[in-house]
Amino acid sequence: MSYRYRACPTATQVEGLALHCQHARYVWNLACEQQSYYAVAGRVSRPPNSASRCRQLAEARAEFDWLAAGSSSVQQQALRDWDQALRNWLTHRSHRRPSWRKAGRDEGCCVRDVHVRRLNRRWAAVFVPKVGWLRFRLSRPLPATTGMARITCDRAGRWQVSFTAAQPAVARESTGSAVGIDRGVAVTLATSDGQHHHMPHSGKADRKARTLAARMSRQRRGSHRRTATKQALAKLTARAADRRKDWVEKTSTRLVRAHDVIVFEDLRVTNMVRKPAAKPDPDNAAAFLPNRARAKAGLNRSIHRSCWGLLARRVEDKASASGVTVVTVNPAHSSTECRACGHTQPGNRESQTVFRCLACGHQAHADTHAAQVILARGLAAPRPPQDMGQDPPPGGSARGKPEPSVARTTRSQAAA
Repeated sequence: MSYRYRACPTATQVEGLALHCQHARYVWNLACEQQSYYAVAGRVSRPPNSASRCRQLAEARAEFDWLAAGSSSVQQQALRDWDQALRNWLTHRSHRRPSWRKAGRDEGCCVRDVHVRRLNRRWAAVFVPKVGWLRFRLSRPLPATTGMARITCDRAGRWQVSFTAAQPAVARESTGSAVGIDRGVAVTLATSDGQHHHMPHSGKADRKARTLAARMSRQRRGSHRRTATKQALAKLTARAADRRKDWVEKTSTRLVRAHDVIVFEDLRVTNMVRKPAAKPDPDNAAAFLPNRARAKAGLNRSIHRSCWGLLARRVEDKASASGVTVVTVNPAHSSTECRACGHTQPGNRESQTVFRCLACGHQAHADTHAAQVILARGLAAPRPPQDMGQDPPPGGSARGKPEPSVARTTRSQAAA
């Protein structure tokens, strides 16, 4: 996990940090350009490796003074980060391919072998090459080890410093309870024991954001008024993102502390928020049929706002460190299957909140009932060999392709 703190640089340090971010972004984009150039079909030579890119960086620093004005360690770390991102993409296709970084949106740099000193109870400082000691607010205890620091600046202009460390265990006692979780849009989180959790949302902030976005669309690009409007809009969105992250951290901790087994649906959120494909009109080659793209865009915004993926990931991280089992099951027909008789039909879901089985007449809250179905599937699913004390099947590993009823089980070594 990442221990993130709010940094408070001086005006001179802001210039130095911005220069580091520019150099890191330039080196990253240059590596992307090289990879794209050599990836064209028909190229005989291969793209340069990590050692070749480091030599090219040294030659560029000797030739260009604006690049030599920055820190070589920061620029070299940007190349290492790019190499690691490429390896992650080639090894695990679930990771994204390294893409271009944009000024004003992807502002950040990494500092290796950092030195951190505590100033007092509320403040500490980290040493940044060619910038000096950067003060940051001690909003939480420092991690045990601080081998690398990442300094970022969000769109609202807030500087932050983060240290990577292992996820600490959640203080808890074994409860012996299991819970199924249904994630939705109207109800962000519904549990099998009847609890409903809603993502904090401010309608007033949304209305103000729409007003600022409309005003910015009418203003001339590059003007001071448009810059001020863009900054105000960025502050609103950053505040909303902070509320969502805070809710995710508190909710995930509460779930891990209260249950020994947590069952999720194996939702492919990335596939669910894709844009609908265009439908060409067979009668008119220059026209397209309606594909409800506007309605799908609204649904995609609601899904992103609910933070389905972030919530599941944080629960898995905390559960793995705390001895809690997390099971993911097949989500097919979980909202239309009757828990009492097993009858599955789309008409069973009478409305957004009412579930009434057409076969046996069982009635319940739709979201709570779906969470109970998910829990039943998780408890009935076969455990992977590593959880049952058996060896993996021959010819494959324990993390191979799962059965349709269960996707994977996460469990710490201490609880295995």
